[in-house]
Amino acid sequence: ATLKIKPDQVDHFETNFLKLAAVVLAEESGCRFYALHRSRSEPNTYKVLEQYDDAEAFAKHGKYPAFKEANIPLKDCIAEPPVIELLDGV
Repeated sequence: ATLKIKPDQVDHFETNFLKLAAVVLAEESGCRFYALHRSRSEPNTYKVLEQYDDAEAFAKHGKYPAFKEANIPLKDCIAEPPVIELLDGV
């Protein structure tokens, strides 16, 4: 996912996203990788790189109560809707 963050919310976003990532990795079985990366050319733009065991694990992503709760502090940070791109491993 590509996320554009409000400039005045960057620190809040990073702190709380790292908490969210810990929840995802601990609570979502089938999640292999879940990491936040900041763009070097656009400081308010982030990429979330994720990898799951299979389509079923991906389909469950975000439906866990702990995930929903961990997302609450992030809701006011997002400047525009996320852009989602699905990729296949090679």
